Amino acid sequence: MSKLRLSPPLIALLLAVALFFLGGLLAPGFVNLAQAINIIRLSAFLGIISAGQTLVIISGGEGIDLSIGAIVTLSAILVFRIVDGQNSMVLPALAVALLAGTAFGALNGLGVTALGVPPLVMTLGMAGVVQGSILVLTQGQLVGKTAPIMPKLISHPLILGVPGVVVIWGLVGLGMWLLLERTVYGKRLFAVGVNRTTSRLSGVRVPRTVLLTYALSGLLSALGGFMLLGFTQSVFLNLGERYLFPSVAAVVVGGTVLAGGKGSYWGTMSGALVLTLIGSLLTAVQLPEAARQIILGATLLVLLSAYGRQRSLRQ
Repeated sequence: MSKLRLSPPLIALLLAVALFFLGGLLAPGFVNLAQAINIIRLSAFLGIISAGQTLVIISGGEGIDLSIGAIVTLSAILVFRIVDGQNSMVLPALAVALLAGTAFGALNGLGVTALGVPPLVMTLGMAGVVQGSILVLTQGQLVGKTAPIMPKLISHPLILGVPGVVVIWGLVGLGMWLLLERTVYGKRLFAVGVNRTTSRLSGVRVPRTVLLTYALSGLLSALGGFMLLGFTQSVFLNLGERYLFPSVAAVVVGGTVLAGGKGSYWGTMSGALVLTLIGSLLTAVQLPEAARQIILGATLLVLLSAYGRQRSLRQ
């Protein structure tokens, strides 16, 4: 009889459920429908931003996109300035932000494929370029205003009491599943992540696949910046930085292998829920910031060690 094996995405989802009910024991009143919806809403922002990171990590080649935080910030600032409180300018502003994010992401891809720059170095350098562009654009002054329709579509209940950002996150999840599992690009992405040399010999245009992957990462990061602006209704110069390393953690906690070639966005969604729940629990029990960081780091180490052991046992 074969043993029942739980996949990392399912493990992360079960852990999220367990953490939620654990919150009821540690903090009375934590477990209720409103809190559950709020947790999912907060997870959605990290989940959307982590979508592009998922693609980059699956592509292998030691790929991690360190420019995500800067692109999130740039997108929010662009939308903030262009919209300037006008509902009619939301779509044009979103288009500009997505175009800018895609362009910077494509530059990352060109650096990695055409110039042979290691992904960590290339994306770290691009983060500096984007941050410099932000300073040139703003001159230190964040001028603009969020359009009234943005918080209504993103933060407020949209369908059956579900916030708009959660609905959009669900659509992103569906789109990512279709992209990874039902398109030629998805099949090529996994092949490239497993072995680039073999993929090239099999006829896969590896540079094109990698370039497209980084471009999509930039686009999805820009979408995350737009969503964050609708939630916070204000911008600051490091708006997206706090999502950089959590975006990597969410991908890995969800079971995507850092070496590339194996993973799923469903796992990333579960990982985002786990990280958000841990943060909410630590806040609810009113632990000092130092203790929160220690516990969060230790939890991630335990999860990643368990996943690593699970893979070694399968091999």
